[in-house]
Amino acid sequence: MILASRLVFFTCVWITLMPNASAVAEIKTPHPRCSSSMEQTRKQESRMRKEDSTKVWPLKYKQILHIEDHDFAMRPGFGGSPVPVGIDVQVESIDSISEVDMDFTMTFYLRHYWKDERLAFPSKTNKSMTFDHRLIKKIWVPDIFFVHSKRSFIHDTTVENIMLRVHPDGNVLFSVRITVSAMCFMDFSRFPLDTQNCSLELESYAYNEEDLMLYWKHGNKSLNTDEHISLSQFFIEEFSASSGFAFYSSTGWYNRLLINFVLRRHIFFFVLQTYFPAMLMVMLSWVSFWIDRRAVPARVSLGITTVLTMSTILSGVSASMPQVSYIKAVDVYLWVSSLFVFLSVIEYAAVNYLTTVEERKRFKKTGKISRMYSIEATEAMAFDGCYHDCKTDMDQTSFSLHSEEDALQGRCIGHLSADSPRIKRRKSLGEQVGRIILENNHVIDTYSRILFPTVYITFNLFYWSIYV
Repeated sequence: MILASRLVFFTCVWITLMPNASAVAEIKTPHPRCSSSMEQTRKQESRMRKEDSTKVWPLKYKQILHIEDHDFAMRPGFGGSPVPVGIDVQVESIDSISEVDMDFTMTFYLRHYWKDERLAFPSKTNKSMTFDHRLIKKIWVPDIFFVHSKRSFIHDTTVENIMLRVHPDGNVLFSVRITVSAMCFMDFSRFPLDTQNCSLELESYAYNEEDLMLYWKHGNKSLNTDEHISLSQFFIEEFSASSGFAFYSSTGWYNRLLINFVLRRHIFFFVLQTYFPAMLMVMLSWVSFWIDRRAVPARVSLGITTVLTMSTILSGVSASMPQVSYIKAVDVYLWVSSLFVFLSVIEYAAVNYLTTVEERKRFKKTGKISRMYSIEATEAMAFDGCYHDCKTDMDQTSFSLHSEEDALQGRCIGHLSADSPRIKRRKSLGEQVGRIILENNHVIDTYSRILFPTVYITFNLFYWSIYV
C-alpha cells in the first residue's frame, strides 16, 4: 500500500516538471531567424549611440569645461588685472519716442566678448561649442546694466534669446536680445523744429574699473544698425558709439559705454495740423475789416469764432506735450497768432465806439433826429446789410426835422420813391457796393487792412528764419 502511494506521487511530479524542462530547452536553443534579427537590432542601437552623442552630453560638457572644478562666482583672474570685456551692439529697431514721458524704447542684440581660461578645453578640430541659456547660470558672465532705464526685458519666445559660444582657448561670446525703455532728456525749446540727442548708457553694476574694463570691441564699427529703421515723427540722422567714466562716492569709478543717436523731427505733420490752421484763422479774422461797420452781429460772431478756434488749437498742442516751464517754438507762433486774432476783435470794438462818438457829434450839428427815423434806418441796414447815412436818407426822402408830421410825411415819400434807387443799384451793383463800403468804412478799418497783413508776414519771416 505504501509502495503504491509513493509510485503515484513520483508519477505526478514527473508529469509536472516535464513541460518546464521543454520550455527551457526551447529558450536555450532559439530559432535561427529570431537570433539573427536580435543581433541586427543590437548593432543598430550601438551605431545610433555612437552617432548621437547628446544622450551623454550633460556629463561630457561638464567634464570638458571643468565646471565642477572651479568657483565661477569669482571673476576670471581674481586678484589680478581687470577683465577686459568687449561690447558689440546690433540695433534692430527703435520702437517708440515719447515726448510726454521723455523716454525711448529700443530693441537690439547685445554681445559680450571676454576670456575665461577656466572654460578652456582641448579640441583637435579647434571648433567652438555653442550653448543656450541653461549654461549661463553655471558660469561667470559680466553684470551689464542700463543706466537711466525704466523697463527692460530679455525676449523669451520661444525660449530665452540667449546664446553662449565657448572657444577652446577660453574666449567666450555671450549674446542676448533685449528691449530697453530708457530716459532721454529732451529740450523742447525749438519744438516742433527741434533735434533731440538721446543716448543709452551701459555699465557694470558690481565691478568697478579695478575688476572689469568695458570697451567697444571694434571701435566705432561696434555699433551697427538695420538699414530699414524708420520712425513716424523723426529722421535718424546719426548713430555713434562713445565711452567714458562714471564716479560713485561709495563704490568708485566705473567704465561706461554710450550709444548716441540724433533725431530730427518731421515738420510736415505739424505744418498741416498746427501752423496752417493757425494761419487760416488769422487771415479769417481779417475778413471783418471789409465788413460794414454797422453789421455788428457779423463782425462780432466772426471774431469770437476765430478766437475760440485758436484756443482749441492751443489746447490740442498742450495736451500732447509735457508740462515744461519754458516757452516752446510752437507756443510763440500760436500765441502771436492768437494775439492777431484778439486784436482784430479789439479793432472792431474801437471802430464801433468811435463811430458812435462821431454820430453823436454829427447829430449835435444837424439837430435831433426822431426815434422813428432811427428805428427805420436800423431796419434798413439789417435788411440789405448796408449802413444808410443820415444825410443821404434825408436827401432822398426830403423830409424836415422841424415837426413830427413832416417826419411822417417824409417817411411815406421815402417809401414811395424807394423803387428807383433800388433799380439803379441793381444795374450797377458792383459800383454801389464799393461806394457804400468806402463811405461807411472807418479810417481804422482802412489802415488795418494794410497794417495787420504786413506785420503778420514780417513776423513769419523772422520766425521761420530763426527756427529753421
